Amino acid sequence: MERIDLANPFLSIIIPAYNEESRLPDTLQQVTSFLDAQTYPAEVLVVENGSQDRTLAIAQEFSQRIPYIRAIHEDGRGKGLAVRRGMLSARGEYRFICDADLSMPIQEVNCFIPPLLADMDVAIGSREAAGSVRYNEPQYRHLTGRLFNTVVRWLALPGLQDTQCGFKCFRAAVAEKVFPLQTTTGWSFDVEVLFIARQHGYRIVEVPIPWYFSPNSKVRILRDLFQVGKDLLAIRRNAWQGRYQ
Repeated sequence: MERIDLANPFLSIIIPAYNEESRLPDTLQQVTSFLDAQTYPAEVLVVENGSQDRTLAIAQEFSQRIPYIRAIHEDGRGKGLAVRRGMLSARGEYRFICDADLSMPIQEVNCFIPPLLADMDVAIGSREAAGSVRYNEPQYRHLTGRLFNTVVRWLALPGLQDTQCGFKCFRAAVAEKVFPLQTTTGWSFDVEVLFIARQHGYRIVEVPIPWYFSPNSKVRILRDLFQVGKDLLAIRRNAWQGRYQ
C-alpha cells in the first residue's frame, strides 16, 4: 500500500496490549500484511499499559521498522484506559479497536468501513447477529457471555446482542465526542462508550463476524461480574446526573 498521507490516514487500528509479549509479534505481522494490500492509508497504534513483559519493547521495535505503527505507553491500568488513549491519539477518519488475540480475522476490518459499510456512526463486531459464526467456543463460555449480555440489555443497552466483542469501529467525530466522556477504565468500558454514543443519538450497527475462541483469553466474566455490576449502575447514575452531556 502506498501511504502518501500518514498525517491523515483513512483508518486507525488501535490495539490495547497488556502482557502480550507472546502474541503481539504475530498479530502485528498479520495486521501489517493486511494493510500493505489495501489501497487506503492507515496507521496502527499499539497502546501498552501495565505490562510486566516485553510488550512495549516489541511494539517499539515494530514502530522503528514500519513508519505507520506507533507504540504508546499509558501509565494507568485497565483496557478501557488504553483504548481511550488510543482513540484520542489516533488520526484516522475511522478508528477501529482490535483485540491483540485477533480472534476475528483482521481481513474482516473492511466490513466495518466504507465502501462495504456506509452511513454508520459506530459499528460493533457481533457474535450473535445473523451470519456470524463461533469457532471452538466452550458451552460454558457462551452461556456466561449471554448472561452478561442479558444484564447489559436490561440496565444499559436494550437491543444490542453483543456489546463485549473486542472489535469496534467509530467515525472520528464520534470517537472525539464519546471517549472524552468515558469514566470506566476496566472491562465495562465497551458498555459505557456505546451508552454514551446512544445518548448523543449516534447510530450503532452490529456486524456479523467469524470469531475464534482463544484459550488464552484474559476475559474472566464470572470473576469480574461483581465489578461489572457496579460499573453498570455507575453508568446509569452518570446518565441521571447528566455527566454524559
